[in-house]
Amino acid sequence: MSVDPMAYETQFFGFTPQTCMLRVYIAFQDYLFEMMLVVEGVMLKKLDGIPGCKISPSQIRKCTEKFLLFMKEHFDKLFAKMEEVLLQLVLNIPKNVLLPEDRVHEQYPYSKEEFQALQDELQQLQQQCRAEAAAEQALRAELEEQKAVKAELEKILQCFDGLENICREHGAGNFKESFALLTQSSKKLQNVLKDVEEKSKKMKQHDQLM
Repeated sequence: MSVDPMAYETQFFGFTPQTCMLRVYIAFQDYLFEMMLVVEGVMLKKLDGIPGCKISPSQIRKCTEKFLLFMKEHFDKLFAKMEEVLLQLVLNIPKNVLLPEDRVHEQYPYSKEEFQALQDELQQLQQQCRAEAAAEQALRAELEEQKAVKAELEKILQCFDGLENICREHGAGNFKESFALLTQSSKKLQNVLKDVEEKSKKMKQHDQLM
């Protein structure tokens, strides 16, 4: 069998020429075996009709096998020549023939260097697309976070508006001024609380010494 991959022929036919030849070889070989069995069966029937015949079926089988081996050797030689002719003249596409789907390569030829440059450029574009997709995903995540923060701020503003309305209803005046006074009062209370805690610690230490 030929070792040439014959890729262009495979593209055109849809099968490898070597596979085609192998199937033809198997079909011929199977037919040869079947033919020898038929011949052997005919010989056995003929010998049964001859009185006093001393040829046994096992002897006929040996002769059939020898003849089959002889035929197979000659068949292999003939098939090798037939395969060579078919692969060269029938299942072969000449080098100057271009398939219709490959004519675009003739119109726009590219060298290996140009093709490699295109491959490198394509790879760079793919990397840029992946980077832009990752950046877009990060921006979307940041936008969602900003939306959540905005919603919380709106809730706080609504809360302040509600407190300001309550202050107005109870005659507390401006909410900002009231809030400033509350802040100062809170700081004073925190200072007083610290003083009380320090005095309490000192008293405990004095009690322990006594």
